[in-house]
Amino acid sequence: MATPKTKKGLQFTRLFTKENVSPFDQFDYDYRDSVIKNPNGEKVFEMTNVEVPKQWSQIATDILAQKYFRKAGVPQADGSLGRETTVKQVAHRMANCWRVWGERYGYFATEQDAQIFYEELVYSILNQACVPNSPQWFNTGLHESYGITGGAQGHYYVDPKDKKLKRSTSAYERPQPHACFILSVSDDLVNEGGIMDLWTREARIFKYGSGVGTNFSQIRGANEKLSGGGSSSGLMSFLKIGDRAAGAIKSGGTTRRAAKMVCLDLDHPEVMDFINWKVKEEDKVAALIAAGYDNSYEGEAYATVSGQNSNNSVRIPNSFFKALSENGNWELKARTDGRVMQSIPAREVWDQIANAAWRCADPGTQYDTTINEWHTCPKGGRINASNPCSEYMFLDNTACNLASINLRKFFNESDNTFDVTGFEYTTRLWATVLEVSILMAQFPSKEVAQLSYDYRTRRSTWYCRINHCDHDGRCL
Repeated sequence: MATPKTKKGLQFTRLFTKENVSPFDQFDYDYRDSVIKNPNGEKVFEMTNVEVPKQWSQIATDILAQKYFRKAGVPQADGSLGRETTVKQVAHRMANCWRVWGERYGYFATEQDAQIFYEELVYSILNQACVPNSPQWFNTGLHESYGITGGAQGHYYVDPKDKKLKRSTSAYERPQPHACFILSVSDDLVNEGGIMDLWTREARIFKYGSGVGTNFSQIRGANEKLSGGGSSSGLMSFLKIGDRAAGAIKSGGTTRRAAKMVCLDLDHPEVMDFINWKVKEEDKVAALIAAGYDNSYEGEAYATVSGQNSNNSVRIPNSFFKALSENGNWELKARTDGRVMQSIPAREVWDQIANAAWRCADPGTQYDTTINEWHTCPKGGRINASNPCSEYMFLDNTACNLASINLRKFFNESDNTFDVTGFEYTTRLWATVLEVSILMAQFPSKEVAQLSYDYRTRRSTWYCRINHCDHDGRCL
């Protein structure tokens, strides 16, 4: 007797949804208002009649209305174009997009499996059991659901059909769903991969609501010689340009502020200036506030100084701690020829890191030796940097998308039990979402597109608050 053929593709059975019942109809809804006010009471944002499930908190409602609703180009009932007004629209456009791309490339065994996948995702989103990272809320499904498009903006993708790297032809047909990027930068001013090119690549990331980290240690320090004669203006001068660029973009003003991580190896010749960068800027802010300038974050005092648009971290090797334990010196080395440019007591370096972190919370510390000892793909290269929140550490020129699971949704307080079956089901469901998201994504450079496709970097986070989180794993 012939062996029956196994269905190709993923199969899904229902767990939280019901046959012939729309997942949208499994919830009761409220219509709420969302308002943002300045410290002086002035309204800077207001939206009325925002439709959300009754179980959602006001904070969750505000995040949806102020950040995640598409604000233009959405077809309205009267034939005009406007904005999204209900979470039902958002849940549908994301879940439908993942379904469409999954079906397009044969991810599901049958059409029924695809439909169950879609409905279980809608339920999961409305129930706040699991949600994607912010760029998915911003970008995913805008083309499929609303026909929103736009000119190409320098993105790339790997075509799953022929495995070839290609340039995107529009802005939204392939969305930018990844939240976390790590980019490299070379010691070059204007060529591809260099300093000025980095600001362009970062802009593509910030515009669509994502964040990026870079290790700037390859860039030569101040007073190192240039090939054409003269001396370099130094790393700090370029970091200030990047800081201004990030502050000006603010994710297009429609999603959130630019998220940026700046990493520097501890032996860079300008590392002491880097450590104390924000300390000195905070002193300037205090002087400006004392002189009567606006002290709010968006006010003139902070807008005048540099270093306000990034998280900064120093990369510390184990050799530094050996020097510290022996009361030895720490050497700062030129990037062009490796010569020692300065030797400083290790204790002084450590004290200044601690003082700066106490004064202004920067720089953070990343333990370079340990990070690379724990590297899961060391043959691919070193880990040099992280994303802005430092929970994603991987190869340069890669990106990661994530989903956050709300553990409280699977915990029964009445009998102190955990729904393992539901948790496992939700994990599989959203692992599929993250895989499909790599398939459909576009990326800010050729290198990021290729490596993200090759390594398929993605992750899940778990949070425990009952109400909500900001969908990048941070609880509110």
